[in-house]
Amino acid sequence: MSEINGTSVRLSRNTLSLTDHELQRIGQLIYRRAGIVVNAQKREMIFNRLSRRVRELALDNFTDYVSILESHAEHPEWQTFINALTTNLTSFFRESYHFPVLAEHARQRPNGYRVWCTAASTGEEPCSIAITLDECLGASVAGPRVWASDIDTDVLTKAEAGVYRLSDLQSLTLAQKRHYFLRGAGDNSERVKVKRELLSSIHYQQLNLLEANWSVPGPFDAIFCRNVMIYFDAQTQLRLLQRFTRLLKPGGLLFVGHSEHFSHPQLPLRLRGQSVYELTETAR
Repeated sequence: MSEINGTSVRLSRNTLSLTDHELQRIGQLIYRRAGIVVNAQKREMIFNRLSRRVRELALDNFTDYVSILESHAEHPEWQTFINALTTNLTSFFRESYHFPVLAEHARQRPNGYRVWCTAASTGEEPCSIAITLDECLGASVAGPRVWASDIDTDVLTKAEAGVYRLSDLQSLTLAQKRHYFLRGAGDNSERVKVKRELLSSIHYQQLNLLEANWSVPGPFDAIFCRNVMIYFDAQTQLRLLQRFTRLLKPGGLLFVGHSEHFSHPQLPLRLRGQSVYELTETAR
């Protein structure tokens, strides 16, 4: 690849590169469809994630790939595109300081406690929420307690399967490992599977936070939207926060990521703890 005035150009038909114009068009598409903001600093990431798909489709360039997406708003390639550009960094009991807060809140409101996890990824976060609620409230007898959604269908498939590496459970106690997971045998001895009882307390579904209507059964006692809004611009963040407040019960909690801080006087939210916001009782 060479550059002319800062813009990458192709050296031959066999050399795939991402031009500034193509990067801009891809950025516009992923922003309109998923609210994700990308810039020139994400060029290498976008190239690495999409170039394989461009080659699988036997295309010569990213312009042809973008044209496929633009050809129809409901083209099946859209989901593959979104899945490729979605970041799914997660782990069990990540940002562990949130879970004692959740447990204390649930004990104070034991009847019909429900949580929406807005970025389920491969399932570690919704499982951590479900374990916390099971430990403080007992087993659910009225169906799922945790609604877990994600825009990425690939990670949801993994979450629903509930299969993980044994090493993924390092943050769990021995009692939690034994109570909530089954360990494989033989060639699968380093794999574990979430027990049916825990999985049944979680409802997984595909959902785009930019959709006009969210098919979730609010209001909720708590909403987890952690390390998600850092990928959105300020206007989108505010719009989502406004919608979350309408889906929280009075005194409900909104959990966000450790690097996400919001100060909007017009929102009925007050900071309760480290990256935890509480809906004021008068808001409803």
